[in-house]
Amino acid sequence: MNYILFDGTVRNALLPFTFTRPVADIRVGILTIREKWEKYLGYTTTTLTEEYLMDKFPMVEMEENIMINASFFPNEVLVEMILNLEKNQAIISGEEIIAFYTNDTQEDIDFDEYDLIDYEEDFIRIENTWDIFAKNDVAIREDFELLTEGRFSQTIPKSVNVIAPENIFIEEDAKLEFVTLNASSGPIYIGKNAEIMEGSLIRGPFALCEEAQVKLGAKIYGATTVGPHCRVGGEVSNSVLFAYSNKGHDGFLGNSVLGEWCNIGADSNNSNLKNNYEEVRLWSYETEGFAKTGLQFCGLMMGDHSKCGINTMFNTGTVVGVSANIFGSGFPRNFVPSFSWGGASGFTTYLTKKAFETAKIVMSRRHVAFTEQDAAILEHVFEETKKYRKE
Repeated sequence: MNYILFDGTVRNALLPFTFTRPVADIRVGILTIREKWEKYLGYTTTTLTEEYLMDKFPMVEMEENIMINASFFPNEVLVEMILNLEKNQAIISGEEIIAFYTNDTQEDIDFDEYDLIDYEEDFIRIENTWDIFAKNDVAIREDFELLTEGRFSQTIPKSVNVIAPENIFIEEDAKLEFVTLNASSGPIYIGKNAEIMEGSLIRGPFALCEEAQVKLGAKIYGATTVGPHCRVGGEVSNSVLFAYSNKGHDGFLGNSVLGEWCNIGADSNNSNLKNNYEEVRLWSYETEGFAKTGLQFCGLMMGDHSKCGINTMFNTGTVVGVSANIFGSGFPRNFVPSFSWGGASGFTTYLTKKAFETAKIVMSRRHVAFTEQDAAILEHVFEETKKYRKE
């Protein structure tokens, strides 16, 4: 069977992260949503997403396809229902389509002709950017069970100070000595070739993905995910770093999400709690205004390729778009548009030529090519977000 993950109705609510990727490639827990589905299904998947993303994330459409809403996470009950779908059947929750089996092209699908099956069990779904960190606790726990079932961890080194070792899983060639791991409040997963340097204090749930690194003396609270090839130091709490991003120095990052190729300068901090303890509002690309989150704790949402200089201060509930460069004293505003250059004293436009030069250097350091596809996506984002910048 051919499985296609589609963005669904939440794509705009997940900007700026979906400017540069389909919903399926958002990381929550240990795995991306795509990786979760592929592990459950036992098949690779392709994607139905925005047209400008499809050169990099193409869709393979066959005569018969099962389409799956990528904002929903797989579980045993839901996957069993999907595997049992017949032609022109769809699984729904309320008014949301979760999955359907079709042999029509996308333009010809008419759900009035489908047999609709209600899904009434529990599920995890991301509908807003803040769900990425807010639901990271349960997502880490589920991914931990999925990845470790029937397998044995590498031996925990004798120098490691450990609580609840039965909740710790270490993949091959991971390095850690003279650190403290407390898995009593949730599992700790340490990926292949990952490293935790001496003196670090880590409390689960926590995921350190493949080739990622925790720097000397870091303090990390759950539920935190450090994605593949990321570097973290200082104090981190309930945050998700997708991949290839760095927060390598002292400073606080809490209740936050960083996309790919981000860099947080030394001694930079974000606020995750308002001084008056009121509910945090966050910039919404859907309404082009500030939306209620229902959260008392909410920090920084930073899109791919964005960076900040040393000693940068971010207010509670700050959204930074794609390829922004922030520096200087004082608090920048709590919505920084994509391709902005500056800080509290004002912003100018960060031209794509300069942004691409930096991206090529940054990516080449990790032996990753900046491709024509990457450039085309960022050019599109530059044009799409022009209205938010004061030219």
